[in-house]
Amino acid sequence: MPEALYFTESDEANRLIAQEPLALLIGFAIDQQVTVQQAFTGPLKLRQRVGTLDARAIAGMDPATLETAFRTPPAIHRFPRAMAQRVQELCQVVADEYGGQAERIWTDAADVADLGKRIGALPGFGKMKITGFGSVLALHFGVEAAQELVPEHPCLGKINSAEDLAEYQAAKRAHKAALRAAAQTA
Repeated sequence: MPEALYFTESDEANRLIAQEPLALLIGFAIDQQVTVQQAFTGPLKLRQRVGTLDARAIAGMDPATLETAFRTPPAIHRFPRAMAQRVQELCQVVADEYGGQAERIWTDAADVADLGKRIGALPGFGKMKITGFGSVLALHFGVEAAQELVPEHPCLGKINSAEDLAEYQAAKRAHKAALRAAAQTA
């Protein structure tokens, strides 16, 4: 297990997402229409505001309380209601299907197909997040079943420093631009 993942400018947030599996999942769940840094600082802010990152506790929270935690300045996400709901749904899945232990999503996976299916069944996790999350599991946590999920294009799993994060973001913008250009010519 890595000591930290360098997805934010906060050492505390970087350590949390590396050492707390639910924090990593929450960061991925809210990594949409915000910067990587904002998404992965979110779990730390959430823990500070609600006092826990326990899946069962968050799943059982009053939705308005969770939304307030997301909305309180500085907001965890630009869409606080939607992301609070997504995180609560994610925590409900973790609580119900994995006994509250987020890491069981990958430690109990039989193979790459099972792992991909498990990740893809999580609220807000589509194809890109399956490969992004899979790359982190494979390259930072040594999860064998995730090795085949590592994409050829830039991904979070290949980030090992603040400099890597900056390079990743530039490469990601270029990759998305190339995909848009290809779609327009098709």
